[in-house]
Amino acid sequence: MNKHIIAGLLLGATVLSLLQGCVPVVVAGATAGALATFDRRSLGTQTEDETIEWKSSARLGEKFGDKAHLNFTSFNRKVLLTGEVPTAEDKAEAERIVTEVPNVQGVYNEITVGPISSFSDRSNDSFITSKVKSRSVDSGKYNPVHVKVVTEAGVVFLLGMVTQPEANSAINVARTTAGVKKVVNLLEIITPAKARELDFSQSNGKQPPAEVKNP
Repeated sequence: MNKHIIAGLLLGATVLSLLQGCVPVVVAGATAGALATFDRRSLGTQTEDETIEWKSSARLGEKFGDKAHLNFTSFNRKVLLTGEVPTAEDKAEAERIVTEVPNVQGVYNEITVGPISSFSDRSNDSFITSKVKSRSVDSGKYNPVHVKVVTEAGVVFLLGMVTQPEANSAINVARTTAGVKKVVNLLEIITPAKARELDFSQSNGKQPPAEVKNP
């Protein structure tokens, strides 16, 4: 996939996260649909992850209202929780509620106990995310569509299904990006053969041809 196209799609996805509710749904759908084509998760899993995020947001929004700032990122049915809540009890309760959402297979609870972050803090986090994504494209060592980047209070979380060399490159890009305080590696490591199989099946809708070995 052309690097400029990838960069445009990733930037669009980052901007849409900031302008959620302020842009036409058709634009958001087109951007998400284009990226979904190159995702190593099946379309069914992607749909489940989106549903998990929506249900988690609804349930915790009802529970905490404006007294907490929470973000939900589901990848392969494992949910990353970030943001801020007033007490340790609230942090534990948030994890318990998300754990009970259907199809959730694990929770990474990275919520901070403390005051709610400001709009400028969140804008800076979004800027860091965009820089990491842009530098991922420039590195040319892995497909940035395969790595989901989440930034909270300057801490970058990496999720995705990648090979070990891809993971090493993604971590290095994040660590060397200006403004990043820390990198948390939540990447799922798969074999190169599995990566080729997933990439081929997502782009062609079928299994890759078997390798032919010399007799």
